[in-house]
Amino acid sequence: MRYTKLPNTNIEVSKICLGTMTWGNQNTQEEGFAQMDLALDYGVNFFDCAELYPVPAEAKTYAETERIIGNWFAKTGNRDKVVLATKIVGPGDYTAHIRTSGFSKEALHEAVDNSLKRLQTDYIDLYQLHWPERKTNTFGIRDYQYDTTDPWQENFLEVLQTLDEIIKSGKVRHIGLSNEKAWGTMRYLELAKQHQLAKMITIQNSYSLLNRTFEGDLAEVSHRENIGLLAYSPMAFGVLSGKYIKGTAADNARLKLFPRFARYSSTQSTEAAKRYLELAEANGLTLAQMALAFVNQRPFVTANIIGATNLEQLEENIKSIDVELSEDLLKSINAVHAEIPNPAP
Repeated sequence: MRYTKLPNTNIEVSKICLGTMTWGNQNTQEEGFAQMDLALDYGVNFFDCAELYPVPAEAKTYAETERIIGNWFAKTGNRDKVVLATKIVGPGDYTAHIRTSGFSKEALHEAVDNSLKRLQTDYIDLYQLHWPERKTNTFGIRDYQYDTTDPWQENFLEVLQTLDEIIKSGKVRHIGLSNEKAWGTMRYLELAKQHQLAKMITIQNSYSLLNRTFEGDLAEVSHRENIGLLAYSPMAFGVLSGKYIKGTAADNARLKLFPRFARYSSTQSTEAAKRYLELAEANGLTLAQMALAFVNQRPFVTANIIGATNLEQLEENIKSIDVELSEDLLKSINAVHAEIPNPAP
């Protein structure tokens, strides 16, 4: 395993981060336990979860993933071996069963306290805002359009002040963003500087061969402001395993169970994935190895969040840390990207 540090801290994390959003729906608690055991054996010490998980978000399974992780901590005593990240949900129709108060002071305190109880721990290493409260172009929306009906009023400072309080209480060590844009990221960073408040140290956004939109503006923000990308969906919901192209996807594969998750299923995405599959196989790699190694090698990536529904997938994904893509292969990847740029924003 390779390790890096969470930006602006001395906390050492594995470059591969274990994603957990299938536990409690696609995966049982027993399977989640097995994945955590295997990941730790391979040197993965960074786990990411959220109160929203598992997905799809439903009232009957709300926060089950955090409960599974908490039960594993209680069983194994491994809390001190793991750098733990979780998130508070943003507002939306599909999270109304959780709360409707966004990132208010009360909501933040409530969410942190409830996550601590479920996770059976007294601190969270990295606490993230799952997506913005305001209406902006997230989750597959390519271009920003101002929505005159958006009721949101700027509250970045209030959010930072509340999070700073929570950090000083010892319940959270550091804070980060998720599914955020360049404008929102910079507002949080500048206000933290101006008011001597805790800084957002990471941003968890989608990043893969099919979605490199982070490179548009946020890569420069990441570099100049020292805020690291935690890349999620590096396998594009399994599309970049090649199993859907080859017709080998199992019946319990995510896109077979949940076909409405169509972010990576457009005609352009399928064509790009086919070209990347050809490149990988021509270079003696699986598409999964190439897709994950590409993300691992990006200079702005602090950690690559990988997920799996079985141990064989998980082992292959973790071992991508040992794959190094050549300059020639990277040039070939960029040639495909130039012809089919960001088909799954």
